[in-house]
Amino acid sequence: MTLAQADVEYFNRGQWENPRYWSRLGGKPDFRDAAAVDLGCGHGSLCIEIARSGARKVIGIDLSARLIDFANENLRINYPQLTDVVEFRCQDLKEIPHTPVDHFVSKDTFEHVIGLDQILAEMRERLKPGGRVYAGFGPLWNSPFGDHGRTKTFIPWGHLLFKESDLIHRVNRTQKNPVTSIYELGLNKMALADYRRVFDTCALKVVFLQVNVSSRLVSRIFSLPRRFPVLEEYFSHNIYCILERPGI
Repeated sequence: MTLAQADVEYFNRGQWENPRYWSRLGGKPDFRDAAAVDLGCGHGSLCIEIARSGARKVIGIDLSARLIDFANENLRINYPQLTDVVEFRCQDLKEIPHTPVDHFVSKDTFEHVIGLDQILAEMRERLKPGGRVYAGFGPLWNSPFGDHGRTKTFIPWGHLLFKESDLIHRVNRTQKNPVTSIYELGLNKMALADYRRVFDTCALKVVFLQVNVSSRLVSRIFSLPRRFPVLEEYFSHNIYCILERPGI
C-alpha cells in the first residue's frame, strides 16, 4: 500500500495540532506506562504521540476502514519501533474488550457520535477507577458552521434556517449515495445544552469543561454574545472537557 500524499499531509497536520489540543485541556497528561484508547483516531497522529510519550499500550479505533488502513501502514513504514505499543482497529468501541485502561482520548469526534451517552457508558466500563476521558471537539450543531459544510448551505447558521427534509433534498442533488437524515451525514445534531446534559448524567465526574477554547479572534468575539442566555447556544462552537471515573 502506498501512502497517499493527502493522507500524509493530514497526518502531519494532526501532529502539528496536537500540542494545541493538549493546551486547551490544561496540559498533556502523563502517559508513561499508561494504557490509552483513542476514540475516532483517524489517521493516527494522536496515538503515535501518546506512544512516543512513554505509553505502555495505545489502541486507536475508528469506523473508517480507509483511515485505519493508512494508520496501520504509516505505523509499519514510519514508526516500526512502536508496532508493539500501538494498535489500530476498525471497530466500534462496544467491540473493544473490557480490559481496564488509564485514559480515553478523543479529538474532533464527539460531534459525530450518535448515542454519545451510550459511548460514555462504554468508556466508563473500560476505565480504571480514577481514569480519565480527554475530549475536545466542535463545531457544535447550533454554531455558525455546525453542519461542517455537509448540508451545503455555506452561510453562517444556514443549516438552522431550513427544515431537515429541505437540507436532505439539497444534499442529495449532488450526493452519490442518497441520505435520509442528518445523522447519515455523520453529525449528531447535539447542541451545547445536550452535551451538558449528557456529561451531567453519564456517571463520570466532570473535572474540566470549557467552551470556545481558542486563541482565535472569532472565539474571543463569540464570548461576548454568548453571555446572553438566548444567544449562548448559537455562539458556542467548541467544547474541551475532562471526565473522570470516580475511584472506589
